[in-house]
Amino acid sequence: MKLENYELHLPSYSVGKEVYNQIGKICKPYGAKVLVIGGKKALSAAFDKISKNAADGGLDIIGKEIYGTDCTYEAVERLAALTSFQEADMVFAVGGGKAIDTCKCLCIECEKPVFTFPTIASNCAACTSVSIMYHEDGIFFKPHFFTHPAAHAFIDTQIIAAAPYRYLWAGIGDTYAKNYEAEISSRGEKLPHYTEVGVGFSKMCLTPMLEYGRQALEDNKKGVATEALEQVALAIVVTTAIVSIFLTRDFTPDYNSGLAHACFYALTAYPVIEKEHLHGEVVGFGVLYALLVDGQQEEFEKIYALNKELGLPVRIADIGITEEQFFETMDRIPQMSDIRHYPYVVTKEMLMQAYETIEQLPV
Repeated sequence: MKLENYELHLPSYSVGKEVYNQIGKICKPYGAKVLVIGGKKALSAAFDKISKNAADGGLDIIGKEIYGTDCTYEAVERLAALTSFQEADMVFAVGGGKAIDTCKCLCIECEKPVFTFPTIASNCAACTSVSIMYHEDGIFFKPHFFTHPAAHAFIDTQIIAAAPYRYLWAGIGDTYAKNYEAEISSRGEKLPHYTEVGVGFSKMCLTPMLEYGRQALEDNKKGVATEALEQVALAIVVTTAIVSIFLTRDFTPDYNSGLAHACFYALTAYPVIEKEHLHGEVVGFGVLYALLVDGQQEEFEKIYALNKELGLPVRIADIGITEEQFFETMDRIPQMSDIRHYPYVVTKEMLMQAYETIEQLPV
């Protein structure tokens, strides 16, 4: 159903090497008591810097909690029962996608302000209006949508530069996927303004990766916050989120996903995907299938070359999947909700043809 009136909330963010010095200025209007929630490694990397700048800004950190291991409703319920959460004026969500998504699910619908502090640039969770929910066993459950994103995202490029490079590496794959998925899923339709903007803006999910991707990874390996790293990090964290917000409306078709993500979510049935590989890494692999199924040979060759250059996966062996497992996955992919709104029906035969093309290419 298309509504006559709607609200669209875009993310608010700050970026730079010392962006945490803005914490007091931005957060103090919401209160003074802060509960910090994040992943164990993320808190180790960022908590001291956050704590100092929060104190300098007149904020009082009343607790520090580990979010859990997956973004689940069970984790949300556990955190919601904490006295420190109930007493806090706001939550600082620190870490990667699962930690931040857990905090968004915890806070947004009960209208407690949540501020995000991404410590890696592997996805757009810090700025999106959705949490990706999992079952307790680590298998994908469903997306949980909100009316708005977190109150503000603090993107410290020095902390991101110090993080293991594989997160930025995987983020590149997840980000350029957004361009192709948006264009394919909206093809041939008369689009409302906000969707047209999202599809057009999605080009900025691809261009910086081609221009700065290699240099950003080299700088990340050295732990240096450079212009190239900042451009790639902003595309991953901010640009992709803005596209997501424009393309995901609860009263229109979802143009925010596609075959690349369908491949990833279907593959989460195998524990090796969640245990040994990153979301964007596998999505970047899925883009190869999306482009071949869509008949975009020139774009396929471009992304295949980029994946090989950056070390992103190009074969099923690169993601620890056997031929038998991938053939099983081909039965599940056409049923995934990510391709429910697509300009054509994706079939197992299309996927098999793409598989044969990719696997026969010289290494």
